[in-house]
Amino acid sequence: MDIRAHVICVGNEILLGHISNTNAEYISRKLSSIGVKTSRHISVPDEEDTIIHAIRESLCNSDIAVLTGGLGPTVDDITLECISKALGRKLIPRKKVAEHIKNNFKKRNLSMPKNNLRQALIPEGALPVLNNIGTAPGLIIPVQGKTLDRKVLVALPGVPFEMHAMLDKAIIPFLKKTFKPGVTIKSRVIKITGLPESRVNEKIRDILNIKGNVQMGIYPHPEEITVKITVTEKNEKLADASIVKIEKKISSRLKKHIFAYDNEKLEEIIGNLLVRAKKSIALAESCTGGLLANRITDIPGSSRYFKMGVVTYSDESKNKLVSVPAGIIKKYGAVSKQAARLMAKNIRLKAGSDIGIGISGIAGPGGGTAKKPVGLVYIALSSKTKTICGKFRFLGQRRIIKYKTTQAALNMIRLYLLRK
Repeated sequence: MDIRAHVICVGNEILLGHISNTNAEYISRKLSSIGVKTSRHISVPDEEDTIIHAIRESLCNSDIAVLTGGLGPTVDDITLECISKALGRKLIPRKKVAEHIKNNFKKRNLSMPKNNLRQALIPEGALPVLNNIGTAPGLIIPVQGKTLDRKVLVALPGVPFEMHAMLDKAIIPFLKKTFKPGVTIKSRVIKITGLPESRVNEKIRDILNIKGNVQMGIYPHPEEITVKITVTEKNEKLADASIVKIEKKISSRLKKHIFAYDNEKLEEIIGNLLVRAKKSIALAESCTGGLLANRITDIPGSSRYFKMGVVTYSDESKNKLVSVPAGIIKKYGAVSKQAARLMAKNIRLKAGSDIGIGISGIAGPGGGTAKKPVGLVYIALSSKTKTICGKFRFLGQRRIIKYKTTQAALNMIRLYLLRK
């Protein structure tokens, strides 16, 4: 049976663009994991009529409506009242919920404002889900009637980490048991670097056009393309088999350009490769300002392979810290393959590492010339046997150029280690 859901996110801050709507993404991903398809995302302001209309419309056009936001204790938190009016149900004080809220404050040695008790008002027929992190309970509300048969309205706090906990532990198990979707929806993300989106599309165009129970998508990111395979099948075994078959076709065409799958990060991949090869690394960064070191050391256990990182932002620091002669900088410029190669080689020698990386470029928005435009970057890799240097031209704002540079540097390390 095809079970469909609507996700309603309440809050002026979402529509004003003050916060990203990550809740809708998280909820949809969790619903799909139990075979429930999200057919609509709805964002609404803190307005009573709009919220009531969204609840009623979603319950008419879906099996499950999941609503987040507006369950707090302040005057602008009106979701409870809107649910009451949309469903025609009274709000009833629940002693167990009130005690749980009081204990939450007691544990933190805080006095509880009286208005927090309004969060203990629960619509008739609703199943409260206690909040072990915050104060607002979640709600599971079975809805039945002549036109609304076998429907469920779920209401959750808008605070992501509170919502995640309740959704994972209580809501998803309840929905799975109640609706028994009878299908499995599984996805696989393939991450590609070193090729533009148009080239990836050209290589796997026929695969992207697969129809039926398979949905394919291609999405660009800075120096990274992701291809997502989503399969709907009767069971997990059939879904896995279908994904593996498609994945093999894509892998045979994109080969070394594929660097990771699903939630894996490029810095995690090169960390594993460095450990496997028993190699260490050191960095001399200029235009990236330490961003590459930050990404590499974000991975737990990176101390096993990361020796040293220096930010040689000025010409003087390039000379003092990684021994790039002033004459080289004067003749070729700080942004040059000559400077980058020496940065890579000398940081390797200084740190006593197996690999050295040197990065020098122009992140902008100023500082570019006709010969050396904004986005020009040299990335060098030095080992005990050779030093290689790549010339890149990245487009975008300063922050994007810096990130693209680190992505290209990580990929250079990956390809080097794969050849060893």
